[in-house]
Amino acid sequence: MGIQLTDLVEGKEIGLAALFDKRIAIDSFNWIYQFLSIIRQKDGTPLKDEKGRVTSHLSGLFYRTTKLIAAGIKPIYVFDGKMPEFKRATTEQRRDIRAEAAHEWKEALTRGDLEAARKHAQRASELTEEMIRDSKLLLKALGVPAIQAPSEGEALCSLMARKGDAYAAATQDYDSLLFGCPRVVRNLSITGKRRRGKELVSVEPTLILLKDVLENLGIGRSQLIILGILVGTDYNPGGVSGYGPRKALELVKKKKTLKAVLSEIVWDFDVPAEEIYDFFRKPLDVDYSTEPGDVDEDAVKRLLCDEHDFSEERIESALQKLKEERKSQKSLSKWL
Repeated sequence: MGIQLTDLVEGKEIGLAALFDKRIAIDSFNWIYQFLSIIRQKDGTPLKDEKGRVTSHLSGLFYRTTKLIAAGIKPIYVFDGKMPEFKRATTEQRRDIRAEAAHEWKEALTRGDLEAARKHAQRASELTEEMIRDSKLLLKALGVPAIQAPSEGEALCSLMARKGDAYAAATQDYDSLLFGCPRVVRNLSITGKRRRGKELVSVEPTLILLKDVLENLGIGRSQLIILGILVGTDYNPGGVSGYGPRKALELVKKKKTLKAVLSEIVWDFDVPAEEIYDFFRKPLDVDYSTEPGDVDEDAVKRLLCDEHDFSEERIESALQKLKEERKSQKSLSKWL
């Protein structure tokens, strides 16, 4: 769900060409949940193979990744590790929401309301260990780094960008800014279209610079973390009662420190605010490699076509286009 800072944070629309030859650290779970939610049939049923296993995530991951690589972007996928103990309540709440959505999906199907069925089905998306394993296998076959984070994937993406191992973090959430990510790319998609209600609207990648956010708000990163905590994070959902983004900004600008802010509010969450603050302030690190490998076309086809019944013709076509684009990029790089 992430921190809701839309009213305070502005970014700049960019073209994919602006990201050419740049390493982009991707919050894998953020994207995979997108694929599971969006890639569905009219009644909300996700794509499945002949054995009934969901394949929406693999379809989205394969086509978006190959197109990003063809555009000259160097994706690095980062997977969530062990979640913080203080996120458990949020995780259980989300599990209940998915269960309720699944029930409403079935009821909508029973009464023949396909529009409602699809809406409820999108909220019922569930990510399993098998899906995570197959996603990593696919990325390995494509020669794309798949890094296991010690904790939140978004935290490690942010740290990688801070260290210069990635140009930016790609995610839809604003949490990366609290983790100190210098550049965040939202809407990193090739299609340029997104469904809003019944309409398809044009959406371009948006680059958000942390230094611009802090300058525009007139605060430092520590105050941004406190602001996020007031508004509500995955670790204190809903935030402090009575505090939206603008009211929270006024308070942090006035009080400046977490201790001073806490003296002005009622903190009624089980997890101490200081623990959340420290988690954002010092993301956990781990050894990793960002070097890409070679595409193993046979491994890609074994996983997608042999194991999960993808069209071999379509997969081969996408791999061929990828090969041609990579060859063109190598020729171009000689002149740069």
